[in-house]
Amino acid sequence: MDRFQAMQVFTRVVEANSFTQAADNLGLPRSTVTTTIQNLERSLQVRLLNRTTRRISLTPDGAAYYERCVQILADLEEAESSLRDVTRGPRGRLRIDVPPSIGRLILVPALCEFHQRYPDIELALGMSDRPVDMVQEAVDCVIRVGDLEDSSMVAKRIGTFESVSCAAPDYLERHGEPRSIEELANHQAVHYFSGRTGRIVDWRFLIDGQTTEIPVNGVVSVNDAEAYVTCGLKGFGLIQPARYMVAQHLASGTLREVLADHKPPSLPISVVYLHNRHLSPKVRVFVDWVSELFKRCPLLSGCGDAFSYDGECQFVGKAKKPLLRQEIMPRQDIEESVF
Repeated sequence: MDRFQAMQVFTRVVEANSFTQAADNLGLPRSTVTTTIQNLERSLQVRLLNRTTRRISLTPDGAAYYERCVQILADLEEAESSLRDVTRGPRGRLRIDVPPSIGRLILVPALCEFHQRYPDIELALGMSDRPVDMVQEAVDCVIRVGDLEDSSMVAKRIGTFESVSCAAPDYLERHGEPRSIEELANHQAVHYFSGRTGRIVDWRFLIDGQTTEIPVNGVVSVNDAEAYVTCGLKGFGLIQPARYMVAQHLASGTLREVLADHKPPSLPISVVYLHNRHLSPKVRVFVDWVSELFKRCPLLSGCGDAFSYDGECQFVGKAKKPLLRQEIMPRQDIEESVF
């Protein structure tokens, strides 16, 4: 029995809480994973896992062995990394998860650059807004919008998310322009709902330095960013998307900003990874690279009329700093979408 592989299989089974999921994550047949665990228990002469038809759980011996395995595997990876020829760089499969808009418009256009720097890293890019269990799904890191609450995670801020309240001129001609937050009670909004909970995401404003949620009536609800903006353009109601997502519409006049004196709160955009004693080289270089990517064209608050197009950093009006062309989902907290 390959003891090293057996330890890898065992830790993946524990973290995924599933033989099938562990097999998928490792790219192995389920029968191989099952046999490996059986042989490991036979070799150690202890039961590591309690198994039922519905779930698995660690025995006391299994819990102790798991902790040692995690430490040994991390030490081994670090030792191999320190001895690796620096000209080869980090290698292996790196799985990340990002919001579809960030993946499509920021990461994918720049992936050739990442591959040229680190040709031995196989990048698996997932694009979703659903909650991701990084341990069970073997995801190395994610990019998310909002504040991090899970203490087992590390978040490195790489940008700032800014929303804008706006509507189509046709809607404003029919219903008038709200002049105060109180007047929103007389208006319709396009609703954005959480794909996880189904809950409508209320509008938010900074009032006296505090974030205040304001419910607004509406007749249309979506959970897709492009559909959200399209409904706003078609005059279904007020919308509150990312400013960058509608900057060109604001510049052309197909959307008009409303309640400009009442700003939504800004949120951090972060790259998030598990808190480990040893950060693997492949995760470390990706975190550094994506931080650099966002730094070159940062997502900044208070950009006024800034917008970009054709993948280039451009600006108009009063903007003084380059911005990366992108779209971002309407405001969602990290606990809502665990983006």
